[in-house]
Amino acid sequence: MSILKNLRRDQKEAVGLLQIGTFLEYFDLMLYVHLSVLLNDLFFPKTDQRTAALLAAFAFCSTYVFRPVGALMFGYIGDYIGRKAAIIISTTMMAVSCFFMSILPTYAEVGIFASVAMITCRIFQSFSATGEVIGAEIYLSELLPPPTSYQFVSWVSELCTLGSLVALLVTSLIFKCNANWRAAFILGGMIAVSGAVARRRLRETPAFLRAQANKYKEQAEKVSKQTSLAYFFIYSGFPLCFYVIFIYCADFLKYSMKYTPEEIIDHNLLLTVSSFIVGISIILLAKKIHPLRILKLRAIASSLVFFIMPLLPLTNIYALTSVQLLLTVFSLGTIPAIPIFFKYFPVHRRFTYSSFLYAVSRAVMYVITSFGVVYLTNALGSYGIWVIAFPVSIGFLWAVEHFSKLDGFKYDHEPVNVELLRA
Repeated sequence: MSILKNLRRDQKEAVGLLQIGTFLEYFDLMLYVHLSVLLNDLFFPKTDQRTAALLAAFAFCSTYVFRPVGALMFGYIGDYIGRKAAIIISTTMMAVSCFFMSILPTYAEVGIFASVAMITCRIFQSFSATGEVIGAEIYLSELLPPPTSYQFVSWVSELCTLGSLVALLVTSLIFKCNANWRAAFILGGMIAVSGAVARRRLRETPAFLRAQANKYKEQAEKVSKQTSLAYFFIYSGFPLCFYVIFIYCADFLKYSMKYTPEEIIDHNLLLTVSSFIVGISIILLAKKIHPLRILKLRAIASSLVFFIMPLLPLTNIYALTSVQLLLTVFSLGTIPAIPIFFKYFPVHRRFTYSSFLYAVSRAVMYVITSFGVVYLTNALGSYGIWVIAFPVSIGFLWAVEHFSKLDGFKYDHEPVNVELLRA
């Protein structure tokens, strides 16, 4: 990569450590999500289909509803102690939770204690994931100037997808080889420990050090309420798309088409590969088209997909897969525009505000989708999706327009400033 050649040695090292670390962190986080078809049966009581769906929804969204607490904790660490400290602590927390999950007794052995213990471990993982992703993205956004930062920060998000993909591969192997699922969490814990140790080599970002030197002036800067609201809406889109693709549609596979857990995992594996390929294509496209224009085009297209979705026979595998693939291509995601959002928060409040709003958007949207879809589709059939999808899509488009006005597309087709990279 020609841009990589222009980076200093410490910048290259930071890019490598953060991107690989994020990949490993999301491998750990997504292991449970993809193993949920097995683990929900082991750690939760067996009931009727509707109650089982609600229990699964609670297990799924418990990963997100406590994220705002973790965001405030890591926001304080990131803004007052340092970006590096937040990243190392988040990785260590993931390691500890993985090791605990590998030794938990099942519901058959200890009853409801197993359910509570598993959800507690998932809450700690959610704390860790909040500090990890936002920490890595802020670090690289502050280390590299645009448009270079567009690509490398986007790769952090893309490697989250790759971590999920590898977690799916491991899950598939567990089912095919009848292997012990606990070994996967032990492996995840060992990986997280190695990541935390390696990240001790990181240096603090220049932007944070400058803010420390001008601490009182920086703290006096106000955060725009409108920008905060736009940031919330911009991050509310992806949870909706993720839930519809991997959770809502999986119910059709399981109950209407009688897919086995192994067949559902194989199906999701193909979707995740597609998502990874789409992500790479978008990162490359950002070299020619401004990131915010890409987000706007994808949002318009996804709105059309949500509109036609209830009109299609989703009990047919071809119709269902087509909807999943279209939402994968046109999801309401944030890459490659992530660095643009961060720069409109003051440096000494950036970690707190961005991580908290990110966490709140995830918590709110996963609760709304997990529980709302169950009740809305019961009451309105497939048209219940519209009640959630259209307001979220409109909010996303408004947020893109807000950041477009702030940014003014300053870096559209602008060449990389090599001297600034080396400064």
